[in-house]
Amino acid sequence: MKQESIWEHFQNEDIQSFDGAYPRLNFLIDKISSGQRMLNIGVGSGELERLAIGKEIDVYSLDPGLRSIEKIREELGLGDHAQAGYSQSIPFENDFFDVVVMTEVLEHLDDEILDQTLSEVKRVLKSDGRFIGTVPAAENLSDSLIVCPHCSEKFHRWGHVQSFDEKRLSSLLEKRAFSDISVKSQLFISWKRLNFKGKLVSGIKLILWFTGIHGSGENLYFSARNRCE
Repeated sequence: MKQESIWEHFQNEDIQSFDGAYPRLNFLIDKISSGQRMLNIGVGSGELERLAIGKEIDVYSLDPGLRSIEKIREELGLGDHAQAGYSQSIPFENDFFDVVVMTEVLEHLDDEILDQTLSEVKRVLKSDGRFIGTVPAAENLSDSLIVCPHCSEKFHRWGHVQSFDEKRLSSLLEKRAFSDISVKSQLFISWKRLNFKGKLVSGIKLILWFTGIHGSGENLYFSARNRCE
């Protein structure tokens, strides 16, 4: 099952799957200052781009899905700021961005592409530029395996191939010579989408999270700087 097929489906035919992403995206956009040049890799519904434009951030986008790129070009007027391409071969020049964002993307990349991607992120970041984003926290990949009814191939329903805990993600960033590395658990709750029972359960989860008791559905927020060499 090709990753592109999964991404294209959710970003076009099943766009409502991103409805709960606003708390996470709003959390990230708060980390970026107006006027900074930002690259978002993996556009999803385009909501991060909308938030960035509203904050007067100079936003650029990269996604393997041409349809997704064409859509945000048309809807948001991004023009050449939005490019179809891959994270392992970023089509922008060296030392170009103040911030690169990858939220819920790294878990989709196999080991070779992940290594190439981190190298490319360093290349396009300015000296002392920041790399920020999120991944699912300590995901058990086998819990989301499904079987294609046509070819019987097993695949992760969201296309995930990696699982990260704080130690592993920190180590990957450190090996790529990023500095000021921070990886910490975050719980993002979309309260408006929940019924009374959902709000009650999420409230309990939030209380437990604040007391240091962690469970499923959490994310890891990471932040690192491009070390001067």
